[in-house]
Amino acid sequence: MSAIQKIFVVGGTGAQGMPVVRGLVDKYRCRILTRDVSSPRALELKALGPNIELFQGVFTDTAVLRQGMKDCDGVFFNLDGFNTGEKAETFWAIRSYELAREQGVRFFVYGNLDYGYKKGGYDPKYRCGHYDGKGRIGEWVLAQSKGSPMGAAVFTTGPYMDMTVAYGTPMMPSIVDGTATWAVPLGKGAVPHVCLEDCGPYVRWLFDHFDGEANGMDLEVAIDHIAYEDLASAFSAVTGKPARYVDVTLDEYWEKGPMSKAATNATGYTVDPDDAAAMTMRDNFTGFWNLWKNSGGNAGVIRRDYALLDRIHPTRIKSAHEWFKKQDEVARKKGSSLWQMAENTKPILKIHEDFASGKITHRSRV
Repeated sequence: MSAIQKIFVVGGTGAQGMPVVRGLVDKYRCRILTRDVSSPRALELKALGPNIELFQGVFTDTAVLRQGMKDCDGVFFNLDGFNTGEKAETFWAIRSYELAREQGVRFFVYGNLDYGYKKGGYDPKYRCGHYDGKGRIGEWVLAQSKGSPMGAAVFTTGPYMDMTVAYGTPMMPSIVDGTATWAVPLGKGAVPHVCLEDCGPYVRWLFDHFDGEANGMDLEVAIDHIAYEDLASAFSAVTGKPARYVDVTLDEYWEKGPMSKAATNATGYTVDPDDAAAMTMRDNFTGFWNLWKNSGGNAGVIRRDYALLDRIHPTRIKSAHEWFKKQDEVARKKGSSLWQMAENTKPILKIHEDFASGKITHRSRV
């Protein structure tokens, strides 16, 4: 089968999409769907060179998707669950797969998250809408690919490691009496944090092997299952500053934690909060934390095959200490430091930029 040449990317200006495009662009031509071709993120991608084409539009438009996929032989499709909500993601992800098949695309990669509700035996304590919304579709995509002329793979990530030192995330740190503090309801569990920059090589590998091992694969990635005592220790070792993990109850987390003010908002800023299918942020992220609380030691609900990841990407980041050290080095070249990143947190997710600019607003219950 001839090689993939041109890839239509949905979600290319997001936190994950940017490194994915950087990982693809030296080999593949990339057509990037964006609402605003003049936005700073879009222009940053455009500066990567002649293999980048910016394509203005929204994913909730069948004509836009059809035109975007035209003359492309690959698709990387990753929706922001906090934009769409579960119901819309279900429709638009399925519809996008269908349109890719219609347009003669040869390989479709779906940006996925763990179907934690199913992996946890359908125990309601693991119900996390923005994870389950993707996880269901991931399974559907792989089922459709069996015997299909269009190959497919699923790229399953998780909480970005960047979120541990960023603003507005479920694990945003605070500085308490000069000590970097992560007060989260994790118990003795662990979070399979993902290095964003490693997403590029992983997705590149999938497209490079589209007609072989990658076809039909659910590539589940992570740095490691990171316990937060180890995270705090690694942070302290790199910065030379005190750090600690404080295990709190879910009630304490929702009373004083970083997401407490948004507890009653719907998960998905376009979601009608009065829709019976909507989940509140509290319900959604309670399931989120229960997943990690019961995944310690890579022996619980959510697991990863780290030997496989070592084979696919031998130079991947493999520990919290390695990630923190690299971030500190990068920050110092810019006149900052890892400590200052935690002390003066900034957003890592595009959604925060969109809220700050007024491009989007959260719908409130009436």
